Amino acid sequence: MSLLRRYLVAGLLVWMPLGVTLLVVRVLVNWMDNSLLLIPEAYRPETLLGFHIPGIGVVLSLLIVFITGVLAANLFGRSLVSLWEHILARIPLVRSVYSAAKQLAETVFSEKGKSFRKVLLIEFPRRGLWTIAFQTGADIGEAQAKTGADVINVYVPTTPNPTGGYFVMVPRSEVIELD
Repeated sequence: MSLLRRYLVAGLLVWMPLGVTLLVVRVLVNWMDNSLLLIPEAYRPETLLGFHIPGIGVVLSLLIVFITGVLAANLFGRSLVSLWEHILARIPLVRSVYSAAKQLAETVFSEKGKSFRKVLLIEFPRRGLWTIAFQTGADIGEAQAKTGADVINVYVPTTPNPTGGYFVMVPRSEVIELD
């Protein structure tokens, strides 16, 4: 009976990640395909071609992101983004979600190339337990001003999914850099 269970678990360990991956990819592609609804019906690819092409919404979504990037990179676009952020900063719940998402995006897509470059050892989740973490930057914002401490931004990945994790501000004096 234990041999049967061992093989069943081994099979699940092979198929579950594959199934979850396929499900997530399918949901994302379908979600991006819904971006085609932004186009008037007469100009949609399935109307013009007579059949649906799965994934064409991915191309449209990438095109929208690219055009947004081109517009946001110039002076006029930066002023529009600044105005948009000012408006969002006045809405209580939206302000919190937007600022967290913006900080995460800036950390991950940092042009300075310093995101996740330093591997650290920190005491987390409590004193006496050591965890590997990644430095994402030095905090120069409100947290730094309020605490008065020299803190650095640290990302602690979780297992088994390292894309999820904790963002922690740790005093620089309590961090050990690893090679």
